[in-house]
Amino acid sequence: MAQSAGIRSVMVTGDHKATAVAIARQIGILGDEVEGRVLEGVEIEAMSDEELDAVIENVRVCARVSPEHKMRIAQSLKRHGHIVAMTGDGVNDAPALKAADIGVAMGIKGTDVTKEASDMILEDDNFATIVQAIKGGREIYDNVTKYIRLMLAANFDEFLEITVTAALGLPVPFLPIHVLWVNLVTDGLPAVALSVDPPDPDIMRYPPRNPDEGIIERFWRFILLAALVDFISDFVPFFWAYVETIVATGDFELAATTARTMSFTSIVFFEFLLAYQCRSETKHILQMGLRGFTENKLLFASVVLGVVMQFAILYVPALNTVFKVVPLTPLQLGVCFLGSLTALLLFPQRLIPRRKFLKTVE
Repeated sequence: MAQSAGIRSVMVTGDHKATAVAIARQIGILGDEVEGRVLEGVEIEAMSDEELDAVIENVRVCARVSPEHKMRIAQSLKRHGHIVAMTGDGVNDAPALKAADIGVAMGIKGTDVTKEASDMILEDDNFATIVQAIKGGREIYDNVTKYIRLMLAANFDEFLEITVTAALGLPVPFLPIHVLWVNLVTDGLPAVALSVDPPDPDIMRYPPRNPDEGIIERFWRFILLAALVDFISDFVPFFWAYVETIVATGDFELAATTARTMSFTSIVFFEFLLAYQCRSETKHILQMGLRGFTENKLLFASVVLGVVMQFAILYVPALNTVFKVVPLTPLQLGVCFLGSLTALLLFPQRLIPRRKFLKTVE
């Protein structure tokens, strides 16, 4: 799993070269080719930093090394731009752990000095736990980006619609209570559900993320297009209802309330579908089938609950008064629903640059 995720393991040990090579082959770090792949401490000692940098990329086993050599190995890998994690348990390993980006101390056999110098303590002294920790970190980061995609797209849409209607001299499309409802319920509950979304099964087949990459660098196209489509899906029903009601009744206040109700309902329905579109970078929600809608049970429950509460706001008289909305006719409700389906026009796999799979890291 570590190799497929782009994690290169290098054995750094004080053991004899033959012993280190035999163990490295058993655990898959080293293949049949040994030439240029194994360094001994005496060789490292004789090398300058420039000479070490020239060969370190091909090295998979370092045998008969001292704590000073471990520190130089970590520094050399960092000069090549790698994110380096170094494990250790002895007092003499502390400088190497400090030199690495992430110092990992052994929790069972590690000394207090090593634990103090480390960034992370491995409680079970098991390398597989490090790999699982990396997997967990990737899952958390992946879910954070889902949350951000939804929240930025949804909030930018509200800003855009309020700005455009103000510029055109139209009534405001949302009252403060509508914005609060959308942010807390329509966006908030699905966003929380996305933060615990089931992990991408391919999460450990992608290369490590560039640490200099901005958190929305790969997603800005999706965010902007989603906000634009969301705006259109809200504004068109809003404007249609406003004009149609004025023509039918001549009541400008009723027209504003009706249009506002449609805009409010449209954005709620759209953003529920948008939450599902944020689940994957590589697949449209319809490509995921029924499982795509039900796999995240918290998201499914939040959407069902949100739809029920939205209908209550529309058709319970007491809530009409609180939210300052009017009941919608079947035609008006159908227009809102059809408008929300424009969320399905978003194709994440075309808007978000795809991360390429790694076959292995030798």
